Amino acid sequence: MSVIEMMILGFLSERCMCGYELRKKMEQLQGDARRFSDGAIYPATSRLVGAGLISERSEPRDGRQRRVFTLLDAGRARLIDELRNADGFYVSDIAKWTIVLTFLSVVPDKADRDAVLRRRYDLIARQDVHFFYCDAGNPLSIEQIDDPYRRGIIRVHDAEIAAELAWLREELGLPQGEGQASGI
Repeated sequence: MSVIEMMILGFLSERCMCGYELRKKMEQLQGDARRFSDGAIYPATSRLVGAGLISERSEPRDGRQRRVFTLLDAGRARLIDELRNADGFYVSDIAKWTIVLTFLSVVPDKADRDAVLRRRYDLIARQDVHFFYCDAGNPLSIEQIDDPYRRGIIRVHDAEIAAELAWLREELGLPQGEGQASGI
């Protein structure tokens, strides 16, 4: 399932919406990182309608006909399944992870939600991310970088990871410090 399709199902799990409302919600979720056109939304909604995951009806709104979409039971089941099994880029890529977290409460079983959180936790707790490398290809530590802006990238990243790890430990009921990556 594409990211766009997951967002459509996720937002429709909250209420029925027209394509314009879906696009605005998706843009709000993605921030300035991504804009969505009707050329991205309507082919995705057509695929979801064709798959029997959402329904479509036309209704007058604001003096014109709008296509309004509703999540069907099969669509809710598919969304839950996709969220429950989120792995790979859906837990490693921050944009995709944000989408998973936005709709994770749709998954009814806490153990299933916790399993998704644990996959993310295990990934970032053991990750040693480097942004800058020397010519020989070895990672540079923050102490080896003179540029204050590059040092800033590292400090902000490390603070974000530390905050996320603390939140995940709290959500999962883990002791503080379990699985902590070095330096975080």
